[in-house]
Amino acid sequence: MKNIAIFASGSGTNFQAIVDATKSGIVPARVALLVCDNPGAKVIERAEREHIPAFVFSPKNYASKAGFEQAILAELRKHKIEFIALAGYMRLIGPTLLDAYEGKIVNIHPSLLPAFPGKDAIGQAYRAGVKITGVTIHYVDEGMDTGPIIAQRAVPVYEGETLAQLEARIHDVEHELYPAVLKTLLEQQ
Repeated sequence: MKNIAIFASGSGTNFQAIVDATKSGIVPARVALLVCDNPGAKVIERAEREHIPAFVFSPKNYASKAGFEQAILAELRKHKIEFIALAGYMRLIGPTLLDAYEGKIVNIHPSLLPAFPGKDAIGQAYRAGVKITGVTIHYVDEGMDTGPIIAQRAVPVYEGETLAQLEARIHDVEHELYPAVLKTLLEQQ
């Protein structure tokens, strides 16, 4: 069983979906570490409840991205991490981690990439008036949501739907799709 780390910056709903899928045996892995760049994030409470160690840091306490990525890398090695899943981690991954975990870092993004990369993808799609948006899982490279696509699932935007309703439906798809894709990827590793 592989040790995986989840990187998150916010509430941690995808973190929780992955943890639940590992506990139920759907994802053949053990969530061995949370990496969080936001000391006030709700995901930290989720990790505590699940007895998952967390490496929480403030990027401003480091001289550079390479500096905090070296600290992350030390934690990943300490916990024998073999695979990384980004789940609402709001930072670009730099060469320090990309080189150490080449082909072993994936991300989930709430749009059908390459459309609407970056922050507030659901809001971007909603304001653009698209009829279909969705969820993408992709390998991470040095760009903003530019890595090779692994899986996508379309989500229609309904007439008269509020942004909050669309967000809720996209999150439901994320919580189903991400564990399923991680299962497949980890079985192939």
